[in-house]
Amino acid sequence: MKSLSENKCFGGVQGVYSHASGATGVEMTFAVYIPPQAKNGPVPCLWYLSGLTCTHENAMTKAGLQAHAAEFGLAIVFPDTSPRGEGVANDEAYDLGQGAGFYVNATQDPWAPHFQMETYIATELRDLVQAQFPVSIHHGITGHSMGGHGALTLAMKYPSQYRSLSAFSPIANPSQSDWGRKQLGAYLGGDENLWTAHDAVCLLKEKGWVEDILVDQGADDQFYNLLKPGALAAALAETKTAHSFRLQPGYDHSYYFVSTFARDHVAWHAARLK
Repeated sequence: MKSLSENKCFGGVQGVYSHASGATGVEMTFAVYIPPQAKNGPVPCLWYLSGLTCTHENAMTKAGLQAHAAEFGLAIVFPDTSPRGEGVANDEAYDLGQGAGFYVNATQDPWAPHFQMETYIATELRDLVQAQFPVSIHHGITGHSMGGHGALTLAMKYPSQYRSLSAFSPIANPSQSDWGRKQLGAYLGGDENLWTAHDAVCLLKEKGWVEDILVDQGADDQFYNLLKPGALAAALAETKTAHSFRLQPGYDHSYYFVSTFARDHVAWHAARLK
């Protein structure tokens, strides 16, 4: 692991690092915020997965999460959204390829050699963070848009690894949305039965989630129809999953929305991780 930068921030340290990934086969960059409470021992860890076109840097600089993490004593991990670099497949469209990994393990060419983001997030990077940083075994996960999709699906697929779960405007039903069908078809092939393992609505009905879930959705989100929040709300009710689903009037899909409700999410996770 290489340290690219470390800056004091709200009494803690905001760092950016890179490492050679066996899962993706390339050098991956990620960021970690360590709060001041870590001086006294390991702290719980919150994962923040970002959306389409993002890197580790977007939420690190725009969401304002560090102040809240310092207040509640949580570490925060900001992974990248895809493998990058020379030799990594890409597409001219912003919503496929580099910056749009969708947190799945691709099985189709040309994506399969590098786009193994499910394994990277849920296993490889988790093990690295656990070994290299002062974090406890108690992890939660959240994310925005494509990252909200990743947070919901990974938590339900790996329930032993995440004790708390929330999402900001997640892509909730990708197998039924243009933000999902294109990408799942490209990465996983044309068998739509394989897509349901990466669809939060389908996973809720198949696997469920034993804890509660917090979801914030902007009522004026310009991508509302692509995100399918109604399908998620219906699935939460149908499966009797404890949840707080908050439709926020006037808010769109931007980081102004995310930063407005960021403290609520950090507090939510802190209460469940401690």
